[in-house]
Amino acid sequence: MADTLLDDVGTLLRETADQVVVPLFRKLDAADVAEKAPGEIVTVADRRAEELISAGLRRLRPGSVVVGEEAVAEDQGLLRHLRGGGEVWLVDPVDGTSNFAAGRRPFALMIALLTEGETVAAWVLDPLADTLATARLGLGTYLDGRLVQNGGTDPAPSALRGMAVTRFLPPAARDRVQAGGSRIGELLPGQHCAGREYLDILTGEQQFALFWRTLPWDHAPGALLVRAAGGVARRFDGSEYHPADDGRGLLVAANERVWDEAREALLAD
Repeated sequence: MADTLLDDVGTLLRETADQVVVPLFRKLDAADVAEKAPGEIVTVADRRAEELISAGLRRLRPGSVVVGEEAVAEDQGLLRHLRGGGEVWLVDPVDGTSNFAAGRRPFALMIALLTEGETVAAWVLDPLADTLATARLGLGTYLDGRLVQNGGTDPAPSALRGMAVTRFLPPAARDRVQAGGSRIGELLPGQHCAGREYLDILTGEQQFALFWRTLPWDHAPGALLVRAAGGVARRFDGSEYHPADDGRGLLVAANERVWDEAREALLAD
């Protein structure tokens, strides 16, 4: 029997976007937006989408555990499952909530599947662009059904294009990154949507992305998408990214050489 997991979860994301998320875009009232933590907002679309996605994933994999961004906001203890056994889903129902709430694009819906603590599958959907990326560990990354292979992308440092979220960086690191921007082709400020940043690495729109905050639902899906396409997702010190790690700082690149060049330009003392 064929394994239809990638298609089944992709369909679930598209249905959730069509039924819940996109209809509420630019239609939110003040009562539909709340602050769940200082500087962090949640909308009715986030909550409804997470409910729909979580129910669908449990139907697809009975006995699996769902760790959703909004559920974790209510119960931090759910994060323990990221180091546990069995099948665990990480869900970001609306990545880029601040964009969504302000009526701006981009935003995305994202899922990663962990098995015995290892990320084995990933999905990122940009519903307004109608772009879906999927990956399965060992089987590659697909963008709208086409195999993506970014490992051969090899521009010179002066031609590198990528983004760095400097807002949350420690002051010394922020200064280094901003100064290092002059050593590469173009340093972008970021789009407030991690999912879109990862998609842009897959499409070649940019070759790297640098983050400080690394909440697991923001990065587990994209990290696998990039890695399965021949790319790299590592901490600033060169250690491999894992969604259960508490560390800060993540540099994602289309391949090893780009990672080395971006780190040298932006992070070296």
